[in-house]
Amino acid sequence: MIANRIKLACIAMVALLAGCSSSQPQWAQPPMAVPFQPTIQEQIQLARIDQLLRRNDLSDDTLAQMYYERGLLHDSLGLRDLARLDFNQSLSFKPDQPDVFNILGVYFTQSAHFDAAYEAFDSSLELNIHHPFAQRNRGIALYYGGRYDLAFEDLNAHYQQNINDPYRVIWLYLVELEQDPVKAQEKLRLRYDNSDKQDWGWQIVRWYLNDITETQFLNQIALDSEDNALLAERLTEAYFYMGKLYFHNKDYGTALMLYKLALAGNVYEFVEHRFALLELSRLQAAINEQQQFDAVLDVNSESEAAQ
Repeated sequence: MIANRIKLACIAMVALLAGCSSSQPQWAQPPMAVPFQPTIQEQIQLARIDQLLRRNDLSDDTLAQMYYERGLLHDSLGLRDLARLDFNQSLSFKPDQPDVFNILGVYFTQSAHFDAAYEAFDSSLELNIHHPFAQRNRGIALYYGGRYDLAFEDLNAHYQQNINDPYRVIWLYLVELEQDPVKAQEKLRLRYDNSDKQDWGWQIVRWYLNDITETQFLNQIALDSEDNALLAERLTEAYFYMGKLYFHNKDYGTALMLYKLALAGNVYEFVEHRFALLELSRLQAAINEQQQFDAVLDVNSESEAAQ
């Protein structure tokens, strides 16, 4: 019953967008989910780990595992500073943990410490060349660091391992978009055509390809989300990747709203939530640069008028 009410509310909100043009949408009442909240199970688990860590008879391997698990819990609750402390503490007891280096690399990327991020991901891959996420995350860090050729190498290799994963296609597209937008669109179409199109994330690709409208895209999310959790997760992804395209097209006002909406669901463990704050920082820098450029133009115009 609650899920149905959420669906109806979202559809009603999306309907308000139906009359808006795709170039200038209105975001007065966008579809949203109830934000994630800490569960009683998570809080009990944290309390149990805290109690266990007070014991003085635990081995270094056990301490490393417990700090790692508590770090994951802190991370899932959005307590990232506490999580980072736990992960560093875990490494102090057991320094050969590729999973820990991987998540620390993500944290470094979030805070725009890209050299540290590259080193962390390199360490993860040295310890486990087949780590499922380190290569992708290093590619994303290289993308945010402006090293597009190297980012393409990592993300293309990651894509080749599973051509039916839409998110691998999306990140590869975002890199290519910075290099050659026309070819990026052509390659996106080719990769979409060659996929099995089974995962929900291909709807994001369809929106990028202009195969569906913005209203259809958001309506589909509301219709297909079986509960609030799934709705929150899909909206987090949708708003983030929509924001990426609006940001690329220099529609900074809409991008700003979309990144904030990506954060609204509190889906802390999704990369889209993790990097939305970084995107807001990049957006602010782009806005400042645009304002400075406009100020120079105004001064030049006034000087020409005076002459």
